[in-house]
Amino acid sequence: MRQRLLVAALLFGLSGAIAVVPAVAVPVAADPLAAPVVTAAPADIAAAIADQAHGRLKAFYAERDYQPLWAASGTIGPAAGALLDVLNGAADDGLKPEPSRVAGLNRAVAAAANGDPRAIARAELKLSSALARQVRAMRKPGDSGMIWLDAALKPRKLDDDAVLRAAALPPSLVDYVGTMGWMSPHYVTMRMALGLARAGGLSPDDLARIVRNRDRARALPGPWVRHVVVDAGSGRLFWYEAGRQKGVMRVVVGKPQSPTPMLAGMLHYAILNPYWNVPVDLVQTSVAPKILGGQSLASLRFEALSDWSAAPERLDPAGIDWAAVAAGQQELRVRQLPGAGNAMGRVKFLFPNNMGIYLHDTPDRALFRAADRHFSNGCIRLEDAPALGQWLLGKPLRVPRTPEQAVALPVPVPVFLTYLTVETDGGGVRLRDDVYGRDR
Repeated sequence: MRQRLLVAALLFGLSGAIAVVPAVAVPVAADPLAAPVVTAAPADIAAAIADQAHGRLKAFYAERDYQPLWAASGTIGPAAGALLDVLNGAADDGLKPEPSRVAGLNRAVAAAANGDPRAIARAELKLSSALARQVRAMRKPGDSGMIWLDAALKPRKLDDDAVLRAAALPPSLVDYVGTMGWMSPHYVTMRMALGLARAGGLSPDDLARIVRNRDRARALPGPWVRHVVVDAGSGRLFWYEAGRQKGVMRVVVGKPQSPTPMLAGMLHYAILNPYWNVPVDLVQTSVAPKILGGQSLASLRFEALSDWSAAPERLDPAGIDWAAVAAGQQELRVRQLPGAGNAMGRVKFLFPNNMGIYLHDTPDRALFRAADRHFSNGCIRLEDAPALGQWLLGKPLRVPRTPEQAVALPVPVPVFLTYLTVETDGGGVRLRDDVYGRDR
């Protein structure tokens, strides 16, 4: 049961433009509820569902005493029309359209308008089956390029009852279906962009770019999962909870020579008042030349350490062969002391990975004003670390004087690093510069 609930929870989850497509009208499925409808007693509908349901559908409805999901008001509600719209747009999801299946669903919904409990139950079960089938198809991650650091985050094949349990949680089924609440808002944007681009006559190469972005966004969870998304394409970070975007901020991400990778992991800790372990290549190209030029480690607020263990010894700078370090003949661990000028700022947020990637504060605020924010060595520098920290920790971020204080998050939070170069803009489509070359 715990595993099934986890699967259900995981469902809930600008410069350099080269083309803009004008807004176009998007066709909407005919409303099968346009004719007058007659309601039936909820108890009669429940009895008909209990009689007709089988397999995983029966398991889901049995848990709710066979109360309907789509016909809660005694008749099939508007969420059915929202689902038909989604099914009619299957091509924008990279799925094969099934007009005969959609036509059969339309007929079942129309037949339920006469108020017959058994007809309502038939339409109810067909709608639930169609939703489960559609969600399974859309949630297949495909070749997204994502590296899954935590296996629990990877989208997996979902049973009907898990899909329907997730759909039953939001307060409005029609809103959940209409916004495709089982998918990331970023995916919904990519899907919309694809429809607009097809109608607006973008080139095959540009359409292919949008498809690649859509498939990268497919790996992201829906907004009902409490999670963080870092988009290295736009240089922005988003966080989501309870079906809504709770915040957004600008971030500095990896430059083209050291791109931010596409990772999915779990944020576990905040490190307050952190040290900064200087990357070995920067020790060679930046720190060692300064020491050879007459500056001291102390004046730079750096210290040299014996190794990369948790309890290293401090080294006497006078005993280090700085010329060998500068020549790349000797590797040396150097870290920057905590304080106002520390490259990590006041806090860093860690998720296990072997690439040295994390989210952190920064004293260098000027870079956030740049339109293109690809300046880091791969890590993510946060415009407003205290705001993210308060959301992650559930309380204001208070930085102690003691260095390197680890604070566990109350609940681990998924973080997804992705790369999107497409956005909708005033009813058109905008394609950003592909600085990492991942759209090729």
